[in-house]
Amino acid sequence: MAGRSGEPGVSLLERAARLLRTLPEDGSPISIPEVSRLAGLPLSTTHRLVGDLAKLGVVERGPGGITMGLAVWEMGERSPVLRRLREAAIPELGELHDATGENVHLGVLAQRDVLYVAKAKGRRAIPTLSEVGLRHPLHAAGIGRAILLTRSPEWVDEYLKGPIYAETRHTITDKDKLREVIAQERAQGYAITSQEMSLGNVSMAVPLRDRPGQPPAGIGIVAHIARAEPSQLLPMLQRAAEAIEATLDKMR
Repeated sequence: MAGRSGEPGVSLLERAARLLRTLPEDGSPISIPEVSRLAGLPLSTTHRLVGDLAKLGVVERGPGGITMGLAVWEMGERSPVLRRLREAAIPELGELHDATGENVHLGVLAQRDVLYVAKAKGRRAIPTLSEVGLRHPLHAAGIGRAILLTRSPEWVDEYLKGPIYAETRHTITDKDKLREVIAQERAQGYAITSQEMSLGNVSMAVPLRDRPGQPPAGIGIVAHIARAEPSQLLPMLQRAAEAIEATLDKMR
C-alpha cells in the first residue's frame, strides 16, 4: 500500500486519515493544494486520494474545494456503543439545559483529546468552542479533565509525556502542577476548568463509569464566569450523570 504515494513505511490508510484531518471543522471547503500542504502529502497523491474518497462519499467535491462527506457520519452512526451512550445521555442533557439555561455536553476519550458526541444548547447560552464532532485537548477542557481523573496514574504519566499546549493564558501547562490538579480532582470526583479552553467561560464536568466496550466518557456544563455557581450547578450535573448511569445499566 505504500508504493502509490512514494512515502515508504506509511500506509495508504494513514495518508487518507491525514488528509481527512485537514478538512476545516466549520465545514467550509478547502482546496486540494491546501490539503496537500497541510497533510504533508504530494499533490499527485492528494488528487488520487480525493478522487477515491469522493467515489466512496467520504468527501464531497465542489467549486470551492472539498468538504467532509455524509459517509463519515453514516459510519459513525453505526457504532452501537456510542449510539447507546447518546440515547442514554441526550434526554438528561436536555433536562439539564432546561434547568440551567447553559450549554451541556457529552464527550468521550479519543487518543489525547475529548471528542464531543452530543450537546444541548439554546439561544441564551454563551458561545462555546465545543461542538459535536470536534475535539479539544484533555488537559484544557472540562470533560477532558473529568476523563483524566478516571485514568490511572500510569496513564496520566504517559499522557504528560506528550505536548501540553496552552489554549489560553489560563491553561495549566506545567506538568507537575497539572498532575497535582488531576489528583485533587480525582479525590473530589469532578473537574472545573476556569478560562482554560476559552476566555470568560468556566466548565464543570463529571465522568461516567468505565464500562466494557465503552470509551471513557463524561458530561459537562459550560457557563460564563460571571454567573457560574459550582455549588448550584454541580449537584444538578451529578444527578444527571447518575440518571445516565441508571439508563445504561438497564440497556445491558
